[in-house]
Amino acid sequence: MSPTTEPTALLDLTGRSALVTGAASGIGAACVTRLTEAGAKVYAVDRDAEGLDQFGDLGAVTPLPTDLSDLDAVDALPADVDILVNNAGIQHVSPIEEFPTETWDLIIRLMLTSPFRLVRQVLPHMYAAQWGRVVNISSVHGLRASAYKAAYVSAKHGLEGLSKVTALEGAAHGVTSNCVNPAYVRTPLVERQIADQARSHGIGEDEVVEKVMLAPVAVKRLIEPSEVADLVAFLCGPSAASVSGSSFTMDGGWTAH
Repeated sequence: MSPTTEPTALLDLTGRSALVTGAASGIGAACVTRLTEAGAKVYAVDRDAEGLDQFGDLGAVTPLPTDLSDLDAVDALPADVDILVNNAGIQHVSPIEEFPTETWDLIIRLMLTSPFRLVRQVLPHMYAAQWGRVVNISSVHGLRASAYKAAYVSAKHGLEGLSKVTALEGAAHGVTSNCVNPAYVRTPLVERQIADQARSHGIGEDEVVEKVMLAPVAVKRLIEPSEVADLVAFLCGPSAASVSGSSFTMDGGWTAH
């Protein structure tokens, strides 16, 4: 069957294995759920061991409590996976001149170096199978900048470059690599950002959502994690076999300006 003839709705990942980082909540948790619904066996990776307990009733999920800022721990994660979803991330909001250097190092290590190490170790398995999907959860901040987020914006821009290089190198081996670029998603990370932005801008939290987070977008609402997970699933499916090296904005019109 041609890879473009099977409807996306019939996505079947039976026999495939996936590794999802930042899996205990938000986008990561939604991706774990969506991929298991499609039949994949999933390694759910997060430093929040208690958060991973939500998957206890799903036999297809193997929780792997891991601090992804510990590169030795990253290197010890399973390499024989068919799908890699790089999602884990943190945020720090601060002017550059006040930005803690140790926080910069942590964010770059967690959100750029760790994904590189994971891609590096899973590619041999994907190449041997002549099939693989790398999906990097980037951000609208991988395409646009916002003040006070130097490390996050830099890490996401770097992830965009890593994803494109992976796409070029993996194409001959049946491996695709893409980025998903949402605006603000209803996640614990965003909830924490609201409080941080309120302090940085000297305004109330409701004003942060209305005047800061939703100001650049035409669709005036937060994105739901399940929407992002559905796009991730599409990129793992047969209709996306020729989709690689791309960045898929889910930003409510932010980048249309």
